[in-house]
Amino acid sequence: MTDLFKELEWRGLIHSHTANVQKHLAEQKVAGYIGFDPTASSLHVGSLLPIMGLVHLQRAGHSPIAIAGGGTGMVGDPSGKAQERKLLSPEDIEANLEGIKKQLAHFLDFNAKSNPASLVNNADWLTKLTMMDFLRDIGKHFSINEMLAKDSVKSRIEQEQGMSFTEFSYSLLQSYDYLELFDRYKCTLQMGGSDQWGNIVAGVDLIRRLRGTEVHAIVFHLITTSSGVKFGKTESGTVWLDPERTSPYKFYQFWYNTDDRDVVKYLKYFTLLSQNKINELEQSLQTSPEKREAQTTLAQEVTRTVHSESALAQAVKASKIFFGGEIAGVTETELLEIFSDVPSVEVPKSQFGGDGMSFIDVMVAAAVTKSKGEARRLVQGGGVYLNNLAISEVDKRVSMNDAIHGKFIVLRKGRKSYFLVKAI
Repeated sequence: MTDLFKELEWRGLIHSHTANVQKHLAEQKVAGYIGFDPTASSLHVGSLLPIMGLVHLQRAGHSPIAIAGGGTGMVGDPSGKAQERKLLSPEDIEANLEGIKKQLAHFLDFNAKSNPASLVNNADWLTKLTMMDFLRDIGKHFSINEMLAKDSVKSRIEQEQGMSFTEFSYSLLQSYDYLELFDRYKCTLQMGGSDQWGNIVAGVDLIRRLRGTEVHAIVFHLITTSSGVKFGKTESGTVWLDPERTSPYKFYQFWYNTDDRDVVKYLKYFTLLSQNKINELEQSLQTSPEKREAQTTLAQEVTRTVHSESALAQAVKASKIFFGGEIAGVTETELLEIFSDVPSVEVPKSQFGGDGMSFIDVMVAAAVTKSKGEARRLVQGGGVYLNNLAISEVDKRVSMNDAIHGKFIVLRKGRKSYFLVKAI
């Protein structure tokens, strides 16, 4: 076994931990868990930090347990939320669990010989728990005063809408999860985000009271970018791990566009690169930031892990198109994503019939130039491109044979001024 605590520590992951956790991890093989709420059919990049916590746990020789919260998902975690979550139906929760299970398999080895990962659903015990048994056996060990003092509770009570008893009970259910996992799997470590510290410590205390045993906790930092934006959020919304929700191309671009101030931290958080390799990339960032070697490596490593080598290759190819790379082979969806923010115009397909439409006229129609004279001078000067191929003939004709996927024509002026023509 390797030293898990030291690994997490040099990567800057640890926010808080219980007193003797380092000694506990060093002395024996442990089972540790993290819970994932099935609020959607896919996890998002904000889930990657706890997932990497389980990855490091398994790599260090310990046994990771991922809880899919089919039971707690019926209640909803109030942590960090300004208002109550929408309650999901059992059918929606089950569908979401299936999607999450597939994604976790990209990171964890469920077939390892000595320390296989486990995936359990807390609905297996929470839905069988009677209210009277829960209040008598579990509820009496929780102080209302302590629960009211939690930041997640205080912030909601101070608001007009308050907090429902359903949400208020969430921390008890999470504590009970830890107790069940201790009894069933001898689980002695719970990890999570720092916003979960109160809930996790409540579980630690519950096990101490009921089983007379010391168990442990580690929580990770909540990530915000250096610019103050919540990590994982873009102008177009959440960055998902599901390629149907966020394409590998956009996923790659999210990481490639990481701010210089954040990229070394993210390399430590989200990749398994060694300390020496990350130090090399940090040096490159300081001496040659324009090369973006750190961002490129980060985007490659995370995209490869979350998706696949082939998906990474396609994402890299699509990314190069914006810098003049060959367009052939890109899918329609990727093409629209690549050029989603460039000026576009619709032109009837009939205008490209026969011997086609004058390239000069296409340029004017797409507002590449304001006049035909300007367009001719641009072509003669060698500064214009059709589907990223240089055009030097002023009498060039454009037909539907030039249309990508039978409907798109890409024009470029200079290095990166793109225009998209949609033949309709």
